[in-house]
Amino acid sequence: MRQQLAVYQRRGARPRLRDGDRRFWSLLARAWPGWRTTLMLVQPDTVIRWHRTAWRRYWTWKSRKRGPGRPRIDRALHELILQMVRENPRWGTVRIVGELRAVGYDISGRTVARYRRWERRRPTSQTWRTFLCNHAPEIWAVDLFTVQTLTLRTLYAIVFIAHGRRRIVHVNVTQHQSAQWIWQQVIEATPWGTEPRYLIRDHDRSYGKDFIKRAADIGIATIVTPVHAPNANAIAERVIGTLRRECLDHVIVLNEQHLRRVLHEYAEHYNDMRPHRSLALDSPRGRPPKPVPQSGSIISRPVLCGLHHEYEWAA
Repeated sequence: MRQQLAVYQRRGARPRLRDGDRRFWSLLARAWPGWRTTLMLVQPDTVIRWHRTAWRRYWTWKSRKRGPGRPRIDRALHELILQMVRENPRWGTVRIVGELRAVGYDISGRTVARYRRWERRRPTSQTWRTFLCNHAPEIWAVDLFTVQTLTLRTLYAIVFIAHGRRRIVHVNVTQHQSAQWIWQQVIEATPWGTEPRYLIRDHDRSYGKDFIKRAADIGIATIVTPVHAPNANAIAERVIGTLRRECLDHVIVLNEQHLRRVLHEYAEHYNDMRPHRSLALDSPRGRPPKPVPQSGSIISRPVLCGLHHEYEWAA
């Protein structure tokens, strides 16, 4: 009663209860059975609701995570589990447990299963990148591109590249592109049984309807990339980009013979001397570093009339 009178003496026509008031009546309701007879400011149900809210908050605080219980695994192990899941989408929990034990982590399958759920699963089929990497020595790619001459005529060029060492196998030019001409380039690029196992090409109709069957007859499986997906034939696209940036963008092509000579000369430079980052700065045909001699000089040999240069120690 005294507590309620103290509330009435506070400023304001309608007194506002504080958290201390609520705690007081919640505790009083537990300790004194006759608390309802002296209650005037609020309804008894309100006090009961206060008590239940305080009880829930108390148990929420008491049940918070503290030291006791199953300890979390360290962050390095957690990251290793997620890395294994990302890099090996076909592995199950047991396989991951076995791999972890092999590197010194003795952990249960339930723990691995709990943490692997955090990593979004990828399709179990191998990626296009994985396929290309595993079969690179047996894969060639072919692509067509156009070049404008001085007289604004269009010439058609074709390039074959071996995936294994990024080597330009064959390049040629024509004024009149046709399925028969393209097939003739396949024959010229594969003399003496040097054909690849796989040949990647796009959906260009210029290859003709019989290209896949004719290639299969000589032991080549044709892989046709998806429509509007140049990245599926990325190596060929990149080689054509290199041909343009390092050669054709700096030359005014006069005619078919001129373009053929330019492309052949650059292809020889590309295969023999040009360093490639994907080959640890080696060339496609191999250019091992040579020791610096005790005496001698380096000679510079121009390529394409000085558009590029090749450097070697003088013999």
